[in-house]
Amino acid sequence: MKIAILSQNPNLYSTKRLIEAGKKKRHDMQVVDHSKCDLIIERKKPGITYRGEALTGIHGVIPRIGASITFYGTAVVRQFEMMKVFTAVESQALVRSRDKLRSLQILSRAGLGLPKTVFSNYSKDVGGIIEKAGGAPVVIKLLEGTQGLGVVLADKRNSAESILEAFNGLQARVIVQEFIKEAKGADIRAFVVDGVVVGAMKRQGKEGEFRSNLHRGGSANIIELSDEEENAALKAARVMGLGVAGVDLLQSERGPLILEVNSSPGLEGIESATGKDIASMIIKYVERNAEQ
Repeated sequence: MKIAILSQNPNLYSTKRLIEAGKKKRHDMQVVDHSKCDLIIERKKPGITYRGEALTGIHGVIPRIGASITFYGTAVVRQFEMMKVFTAVESQALVRSRDKLRSLQILSRAGLGLPKTVFSNYSKDVGGIIEKAGGAPVVIKLLEGTQGLGVVLADKRNSAESILEAFNGLQARVIVQEFIKEAKGADIRAFVVDGVVVGAMKRQGKEGEFRSNLHRGGSANIIELSDEEENAALKAARVMGLGVAGVDLLQSERGPLILEVNSSPGLEGIESATGKDIASMIIKYVERNAEQ
C-alpha cells in the first residue's frame, strides 16, 4: 500500500514515526510537502502534481498540516478526497478544528462541558465581558494562537481590562474564558484513533506557569481516564468529525471541560508518556479504511 504523509518537515518526530511504523508494515511511505503541490481541477480527472510529477497510486493520506498553512493544506486534502483517496483527517473536519470559535460552538451544541467562554466584536465594555466570563482571573486567548502562544492569564480585573483593550486596539480576535482554579495548571490530552482512546497523559505546567503545553516546558505522565473523561473525549472527536484527534480537557469540580480538539496532534509527548506505539495505530486506521 502506498501512503502519503502531508508534512512540510520530514525530520519532525511525528512524521519520522509514521514513516517508521508504515515501513514496518511494508508500506511504501512518501512524505509530500503539501505547500509544493499543484492542484489540477477538472470534471473527469482531478489530479495533483508534486515537484513537477503527478501523484498517482496513493491509497491513503495522513495530513500533518501546520496552522500557518491551513487554507492551502486543506485544499490539498480536499483534492485527494476528490481523487477517491482515503484521508486520516477529512478536509472539512480540519477546517472546523482550526477555527477555535466554531469548534467551541460545535462542542457546546453537542452538550459537552466547556469553560465559560465569551466572544465579542471588539466590545468597548471590557468590564462586562470579564464579568460574563465569571470575573478575574480569566484566560484570554488569541483565536489564531497555537501551542500555548497567544494565551494570557489575567489574574486581576484591571490587568484583564488592559489586555482586552490592547487586543481590541490591534483588532486581534480573542476569546475570554473562565480560569479553572482546581485544575492547578494541568490538563489532560486524550489521543483518539478511530473512535477509541488509545492513550492519555496528564500535562503539568512548570512552576509559575498556568499553560501545560510541553512546548512551554511542561511535563507529562500517563493517566487512566475516568469513564466520564473518556466519554467526553470520544464524543468531542466524533462531533468534530475527526478519526485522529488530540482532545485537551480540564478536570474540574463540575466534570471534564473540553479546551480544544487538535486535528494534527503530536506523537512525541503521548508516546513518551504512555510507552505506546501510537504511530502504528494510525497506520492500521489508514489500512482498514483505504482497503475499503
